[in-house]
Amino acid sequence: MTDVNNMNTEMRNSKSEQLHQFSTLEIIALMNEEDHHVPSVVKGALPQIEKVIDQAVEVMKNGGRLFYFGAGTSGRLGVLDASECPPTFGVAHDLVNGIIAGGDRALRFPIEGAEDSAETGAADVYKHVGSKDMVVGIASSGRTPYVLGAVNAAIKLGIPTAGIACNIGSVLSQKVTFPIEVPVGPEVVTGSTRLKAGTAQKMVLNMITTASMIKLGKVYRNLMINVQASNEKLRKRAVSIIQEITGVKAEEASKASEKAGGDVRVAIVMLLLGTDVDIARALLKKKQDNLVEVIKEIDKAT
Repeated sequence: MTDVNNMNTEMRNSKSEQLHQFSTLEIIALMNEEDHHVPSVVKGALPQIEKVIDQAVEVMKNGGRLFYFGAGTSGRLGVLDASECPPTFGVAHDLVNGIIAGGDRALRFPIEGAEDSAETGAADVYKHVGSKDMVVGIASSGRTPYVLGAVNAAIKLGIPTAGIACNIGSVLSQKVTFPIEVPVGPEVVTGSTRLKAGTAQKMVLNMITTASMIKLGKVYRNLMINVQASNEKLRKRAVSIIQEITGVKAEEASKASEKAGGDVRVAIVMLLLGTDVDIARALLKKKQDNLVEVIKEIDKAT
């Protein structure tokens, strides 16, 4: 297995060797300077990220789900990304899943030893993952035993695997079908991968789920047509989206949203076709709740 001391994520950053003597402004200026490197590194990995997204879309179109497995910061980022998909895109809570070593308690309390068990990673895959699903391992080092155990179990299940690592040629990258490598270099605080590495991982995860949902028809133009109107801010956003797509006034859009139970897609179809809730829902169901496809049909007929 890779020598920890030879990994970029564990090396010392020469710019911060006297960090304890820096002023507050000098500390944050250096952090900001180092963070500037992250987007360009992620840009270099776009072809790798594209492959993961295309595979994830294929999996979800065929009734499968996406699973992230990680430990520590990597695991928390996976859970965060997964938990934001239902309110943003109106998808089922189990379509994108984040599993963290140590379980839910590890979200708030450090259970660092949990990452050392490959057996637990494998057991969590066998507990949660099915034959139609896809597993993405997230590990800054690319060598976390929990994540490697999860990936090995997924490979045995014969399902697609991907990995997100911040070192080149890691064990994780060598194991998975679709490796993503974002080598952001040594951290300002040596080994603290909640910094640049965490930022890079967050950017990649944002891309995976956002682009996947766009390809699945959860976004029309650049509007969140599947947003769940669960609070006042989101209700106003829903009305605004309905207005933008249908061209009606705010009052009519608001009434349609109420009739549709806050479902933006249903309200839009109702207004575009001048039909009722049941017919609008039936049309969406016929197209697997893909409003983009329904609008295409409407455009063809007009």
